[in-house]
Amino acid sequence: MKNLVILIGNLGKNPELRNTGKTSVANFSVATSETFKDSEGKQQKSTEWHNVASFGTLADTVAKYLKKGSKVYVEGRLKTRKWEDKEGVTRYTTEVIATEVKFLDAKREDAEQGEPAAAA
Repeated sequence: MKNLVILIGNLGKNPELRNTGKTSVANFSVATSETFKDSEGKQQKSTEWHNVASFGTLADTVAKYLKKGSKVYVEGRLKTRKWEDKEGVTRYTTEVIATEVKFLDAKREDAEQGEPAAAA
């Protein structure tokens, strides 16, 4: 069995980088969209938002080079976490744990200056 997620989309906001004491963690959201025709034949667009977490050097690279609107390829696995909110209500969050992030909209001048077009 395999837990594999692949997303190609755009960042919804700048990555948030924090240090847990053991490693760096960057959290960001990715929007993916699809277009389809509804029952009346009209073109419709549907957008899904995905929470993504990256760790270690990948997190550092993501936080340094990506920003809101950046187009990315994300590969990883789904993970659901259980937690309690301030009122003691049990909540669940599902996110993608990124193992690979590729920057898809790197500008040519960035590549000439030696900045990476992709991170793994």
